[in-house]
Amino acid sequence: MDVKTAFLNGDLEEEIYMNQPEGFVVVGEEKKVCKLVKSLYGLKQAPMQWHEKFDSVIISNGFYINKGDKCVYIKVVNDTCVILCLYVDDILIFGSNINVINDTKKFLSNHFDMKDLGLVDVILGIKIIRNGDSISLSQSHYIEKLLNKFNYSSVNPVSTPYDPSFKLRKNKGASVSQHKYSQIIGSFLHLMNHTRPDIAYAVGRLARYTHSPNTSHWDALERLFKYLKGTIDYAINFTGFPDVLEGYSDANWTTDSEEIKSTSGYVFTLAGGAISWKSAKQTVISRSTMEAELIALDAACTEAEWLKSFLNDIPLLPKPIPPISLHCDSQVAIARAKSKNYNEKRRHLTVRHKSIRHLISHGVISLDFVRSENNKGTLIKGSSKCL
Repeated sequence: MDVKTAFLNGDLEEEIYMNQPEGFVVVGEEKKVCKLVKSLYGLKQAPMQWHEKFDSVIISNGFYINKGDKCVYIKVVNDTCVILCLYVDDILIFGSNINVINDTKKFLSNHFDMKDLGLVDVILGIKIIRNGDSISLSQSHYIEKLLNKFNYSSVNPVSTPYDPSFKLRKNKGASVSQHKYSQIIGSFLHLMNHTRPDIAYAVGRLARYTHSPNTSHWDALERLFKYLKGTIDYAINFTGFPDVLEGYSDANWTTDSEEIKSTSGYVFTLAGGAISWKSAKQTVISRSTMEAELIALDAACTEAEWLKSFLNDIPLLPKPIPPISLHCDSQVAIARAKSKNYNEKRRHLTVRHKSIRHLISHGVISLDFVRSENNKGTLIKGSSKCL
């Protein structure tokens, strides 16, 4: 469902005045201003006031707010449940049966001016494809739009998003089409964040040179277009099995003489598909493979803790939620993380070690070894082994 003119529903808490609207100025009282009695588009307060209004209305109907995400609302009545996901003025509704969904729609329509868009087909630019008992999330139409917009629709496909033989460096000369380059990177970030974890490393690496790209950066960017041309139909497929949350963590220790910081990568899967992933340059310098893996583990543990908090409030999942199995291909890092004693003098590593130990001891995660060829996190952090 869609809320029409959502921001106009907000109630103001402050006294706010505005100039008389153009075309509605009262003759003889041109110097007077209007006092607002309702929220209006363009106000700094408008988004917050709308969110607070929606909160109060939806909670009055028996919904509660998910502790992990304040835009997810849940209602449980007897053996039925309904879940609302709010994104500004778009509402995605899940229900255990059609009756509870219709009741929720009726309630929303009684309080707000709503537009019922029916069974969801596209939400936030993501296509939802149903095939029997499975659901797929795809952005093939978005990729096709990008290929046409930036004149790459006729390129020859390649099998990998990034060539490890590329030695990208900071540009010390003149920029080459910087504005267009930044436009493309922004478009790729939208794609990567929603449905394409396989391009996370390539996009993250290329985004480092947005301020001043050169021809070598453009070559790597064009390769990514070629990869997307050949994988335009790739989608995240959820089959419902296995219904347990698993995570994979990996790190790529410094392999470039000019890149002194390593790259971390993680991915979490549930019901057969990826639900969370990240590839990012580490914020500190690691002096060994073990340190790089430990830093990557800490980043994955932070995400695991949030995911478990989020899923704890979802009534459809069996409770209690077991410890999240976090897979890592470094036995040394696993052994160090499980060790009660950590005698390193580097404070940032000691803090990370204690954080991981805390999550293990409280049953939030469990660490398991996985071979590199089976580590799904390897794809995210961009190892040449997976490319």
